[in-house]
Amino acid sequence: MATDWLTVTNGPCQGGRQDHRVGNMRAPGSACMGASDAFTWRMERDPALRSTIVAVDWLDRAPDWDALVARVDRISRLMPSLRQRVVESPFGLTAPRWSYDPHFDLDWHLRRFAAPAPRTREAVLQFARRSAMDAFDRDRPLWELTLVDGIEDGAAALIVKLHHSLSDGVGGMRMLAIIADPQRDPPDLGPLPPAPAGETLDRLALVTGAAGSMAGQLTGLALRGAEAAVPALIRSARSPLGLTGGTAAMARSVYRTAAPSSGAMSPLMRDRSMTRHLAMMEISLDALKRAAKTADGTVNDAYLAIVTGGLRRYHERHGTTVKHLRAVIPISLRTAQDTGWGNKITLMRLAVPVGEPDPAARMRLLHRLTGAAREEPSLPVTGAIAGVLNMLPVGYVAGILKHADVVASNVPGVPRPVYVAGSKVTGMFAFGPTIGTSLNTTLLSYAGTCDIAINIDTAAVPDPHVLLACLQESAAEITALGPVRPVREPDRDHGGGEQDAADHGGVEQHGDGEADAELLELLQGQRAEDGEHGDHDDGGAGHHPGGGADAVRDRL
Repeated sequence: MATDWLTVTNGPCQGGRQDHRVGNMRAPGSACMGASDAFTWRMERDPALRSTIVAVDWLDRAPDWDALVARVDRISRLMPSLRQRVVESPFGLTAPRWSYDPHFDLDWHLRRFAAPAPRTREAVLQFARRSAMDAFDRDRPLWELTLVDGIEDGAAALIVKLHHSLSDGVGGMRMLAIIADPQRDPPDLGPLPPAPAGETLDRLALVTGAAGSMAGQLTGLALRGAEAAVPALIRSARSPLGLTGGTAAMARSVYRTAAPSSGAMSPLMRDRSMTRHLAMMEISLDALKRAAKTADGTVNDAYLAIVTGGLRRYHERHGTTVKHLRAVIPISLRTAQDTGWGNKITLMRLAVPVGEPDPAARMRLLHRLTGAAREEPSLPVTGAIAGVLNMLPVGYVAGILKHADVVASNVPGVPRPVYVAGSKVTGMFAFGPTIGTSLNTTLLSYAGTCDIAINIDTAAVPDPHVLLACLQESAAEITALGPVRPVREPDRDHGGGEQDAADHGGVEQHGDGEADAELLELLQGQRAEDGEHGDHDDGGAGHHPGGGADAVRDRL
């Protein structure tokens, strides 16, 4: 195997990031974090805003442990940040740096346990729940992988704990192209790539790098003025008289993105804690598509209608009503040219129509609302906004996120079954962080099924089983809208069947030059599966014209 797998594609910290290219994928090298990655890292100064992702992959049997370790070793060499720790800059004036851990120990990141009694899925979720609540060791790379075997009926599970600063949902699916296979017998991928060497940064180097980066930031301020403009735009949004039309629109857009909120809109789900409850739902992707078409919408519209309908029911069960809740919707900023692992998302806050009882009408409202979010003038300056927020007190960021009610994310998955070290993946659930809200719901499509992971703050929702029942009732209501087809629903053994060319949309082929071409074609197949999902993340909102952007979002 060739050893020239490592190529520098960008300059040092002052120019952004130093990157490694692996095939047609770009992975961050030893350099400064991007603004969005640093935002997810630094907001954890408030523990309630931890950005931990816990993914649970259910397997039909225990994988070959040695083959699994070898595959994880491979991906850790191909994605440098899996061997890097975060090093804060002196005085916290610039973005933290990714630095290769000089004492990287793969065995520390890989664990193996027998399933706790009673060896059910619920017992495994309890294990994953504790992982989601535990903080990372900040002196090590920000990930862990745990194999839980001995589940009833001979099944097993992989629990992957990952910090959101490493990647968004789409980047996470790209990792799957390296760790998974399209068939049960793992292919021989040849010799391992060389392991990156560890590094130790002395304080003088860090200070020098910080000074250079600050100079770069000041130059950028002089050239763009975007960072300096953000606070001014927020102030101007409150008093837009005298501004030109374009500037006033930008001011209002930045205000919607970055201004703190007065409080959560729910009269019920207001308390916050560090305790979590994890729950799962499974819905046929085809059934969700059929339901969406009845309202001329997307799978994402139907998914958000399920979440909002479930939350309306939950409030009604407790004797209260609510017209709108404030939802945090991740919107993908990726283009066909974005081949990096890191975060390419922005978080939009939308007042979603929870109180609309008609499911089709609710889908249409959500379609217009999320479409308008894609037209926000502030989207091109998302990085600038994140950079400014990184320099503000954490209380300001908490005021933006803690006063939202729910996070709803939607990630494109794989349309066919895949295998990990000889085990077939029978389900994929990604439990995203609540980041100060009452709950996070994340839809990940896999092999014809929408796997919905629900991460619940039990202070806000002390009866999570009641909430789950409400969400299930809402899902039944939405899927009942679609006409029933006289065909067998897709299953995990055969995948999602043929996909319409207009479905899902947006995940390009990626690989390391070694990953199996057939699996990459499966991941490429997300293009066919994704059009009707709308835009993905993390991509809750679609690329649909919405019109009246200010009117539908002024409730924020």
